[in-house]
Amino acid sequence: MTPRPLVIINIVVLTQELLGTQTPHLNRLIADGFCTPLKGIFPSLTCSAQATMLTGALPNRHGIVANGWYFRDQAEIRFWHQSNHLMHGEKVWEAARNISPDLTCAQLFWWYNMYATVDWSITPRPIYRANGRKLPALYSHPDRFHESIENGLGPFPFFNFWGPKAGIESSRWIANCAKKVFDEQRPAMSLVYLPHLDYNLQRLGPSHPEIGRDVEAIDRVAGELIEHCRAHDADIMVVSEYGIEQVGHHVPINRLLREAGLLSIRDELGTEILDAGVSRAFAVTDHQIAHIYIADRSDITRVRQLLAQTTGIADVLDEADQPSWGIDHPNSGELIAVAEPGYWFPYIYWLDDDKAPDFARTVDIHRKPGYDPAELFLDPKIPFPKLKVAWRLLQMRLNIRCLLDVIPLTPDLVKGSHGRLVDDPRRGPILISSRKDLASDQMALTDIKPFILRHWAASST
Repeated sequence: MTPRPLVIINIVVLTQELLGTQTPHLNRLIADGFCTPLKGIFPSLTCSAQATMLTGALPNRHGIVANGWYFRDQAEIRFWHQSNHLMHGEKVWEAARNISPDLTCAQLFWWYNMYATVDWSITPRPIYRANGRKLPALYSHPDRFHESIENGLGPFPFFNFWGPKAGIESSRWIANCAKKVFDEQRPAMSLVYLPHLDYNLQRLGPSHPEIGRDVEAIDRVAGELIEHCRAHDADIMVVSEYGIEQVGHHVPINRLLREAGLLSIRDELGTEILDAGVSRAFAVTDHQIAHIYIADRSDITRVRQLLAQTTGIADVLDEADQPSWGIDHPNSGELIAVAEPGYWFPYIYWLDDDKAPDFARTVDIHRKPGYDPAELFLDPKIPFPKLKVAWRLLQMRLNIRCLLDVIPLTPDLVKGSHGRLVDDPRRGPILISSRKDLASDQMALTDIKPFILRHWAASST
């Protein structure tokens, strides 16, 4: 018997608390199948959570300890790299091929997409020209596969995927892409990433009254994809990675380390660059967690004491603590800081905004030594920010070298964050499945891979 196609939709930050009258499409799927909360993982971050769902392992095994970390052998902090080789362990589609050797898989915008052992994949991948220009683009396998998709749907709305304009347009395009791939290629397994809820939940926070409209919008987009695929006899899974909590405070750990004489900077044309290779200690910050890398082990106690006495830091995990959190891995810092509820960790390390590096005021997810949710905002200090954006874009089209320097240096703008383990399961990740016969009341993020394999085995009999 040929198994039914399975479409796995990752609706980022969807929680039980967000389900309600504004989610009629998801409610119908739940009524036909089931919904259960998932025990999340630490850290509750995009790349770590996705790696756990795809491998069934914790970060101490798959190695994805955050969205970025310190590459010690190169003395460089790197965020948002995309090679699938960074994620260790057997992936779910590889395990499913042990059941169905001819299984085909499409991976659409999930992370660590490049060079994955799937049949079709598409992911954002800008082109960096030698003249300094950054051009929106996609990477796909097979080569040029994305061109056939864009020929049918129009260009991928790159600036709606991340940055101040991030919104529903990118998730709608990805959902339409998934429908097109489903119709034309009919993959046995499809992995679809819909990020829309992540944007305003970080900008505005989960308690903001406008969030209901975002939930309604993603329910509509996901619902159209669900109904399209179910009409062609597909099974559906909806998963999420984490929930977002309201924040109103921040802890600039790198400034604390710098003021303590532990973090080093170097001057580049009058701006300051974090010099990780010579720093005694520095933090790679990522929402509500921070990996603290310490060059000399004799400094560990001092750094831990400094952080432990800082308001806004709930826990400081040393190497003895990390195994019980599933985060003991060579990629992890000697210490890991965890924020208190209501707090998050910006990456900022300069003491004077006039010394901030040029990339700080731009959307630049690779050069910043930490995650920067301020990239979701236009700088409120700019009198006419949209006019400035239009002027900069015009300059770029005329091949005039310039920066799209419209991002604020203001951590207080951010109202939602994640990374901590949640206390209330209604505010954590969930699983929705069309397979009522596979229902379970208790599941964890580590159970997603075996659940998919159970589905596959059940569909094959």
